[in-house]
Amino acid sequence: MGTDKRARQKANRDRARQERIRKQKMSKVRKRGLVFGVGIPAIVVALFLVARLAGGDDASVESTTTAPPVTNSAGIVEGQTECPKTDGTQEKVTTFTSSMKKCIDETKSYTATFDTTEGEIVVELNTASVPGTVNNFVALSRYKYYDGSVIFRTDPSIDIIQGGGKTNTDNPGYSILDEGGPFTYSEGDLVMARGSEPNSGGGQFFFVTGPKASLLDSQGTYVTFGKVTKGLEIAKGIMALHKADDSGLGGAPSRTVTVTSVTITEK
Repeated sequence: MGTDKRARQKANRDRARQERIRKQKMSKVRKRGLVFGVGIPAIVVALFLVARLAGGDDASVESTTTAPPVTNSAGIVEGQTECPKTDGTQEKVTTFTSSMKKCIDETKSYTATFDTTEGEIVVELNTASVPGTVNNFVALSRYKYYDGSVIFRTDPSIDIIQGGGKTNTDNPGYSILDEGGPFTYSEGDLVMARGSEPNSGGGQFFFVTGPKASLLDSQGTYVTFGKVTKGLEIAKGIMALHKADDSGLGGAPSRTVTVTSVTITEK
């Protein structure tokens, strides 16, 4: 057998092996989900997957060092990603190699305004109780991470609408620690989404639009970090657009709901 033919056969075997590995990894990602125990037969929901989304035209930010995260005096566990610009000129970034440094002043208050194609939702962020979670959300918002994302899930069985990406597989490339709790969930809460494992949240969130979210109270592990002060009717209107599907997520809005921007106000 010629050398060239053996080389081609080896290359084909290598490609086949890499493809098997890729498919195995994708299969594991698709199987990841979240089980809600509610004291009755568990509601199994394919919620809050955090598999990293590859590719895209947006910029990425690498950490400046590989030093481990540290906890500062404010109780914020700091990563190594530099803080974004605060004057609105920051380039959009969707992929990071580390969580954020301390980018907020814990003595100040922060408000997030979600400008959506259905209207504005204004949220007062809870810096006092969960400063690390707020720090992460504020920094991602100022990096314009959420600009152009969508509300991709509506689930009337637990009264939530979920966003923070284009699909439930989007994440910023890192995860953050669960903070505080246990929590109970009520109308108007803004809550971090995460995977089935602890400390697996990153960029996704959900709004509570009704009382059925109390089914999550028995777990209380999803970090509530804000409360809607204006535009709750907009969140409820998005829920009213619910259309059931076979995604395993409950459903989605019957028309695309885009988060045009999330603007942070500090005072």
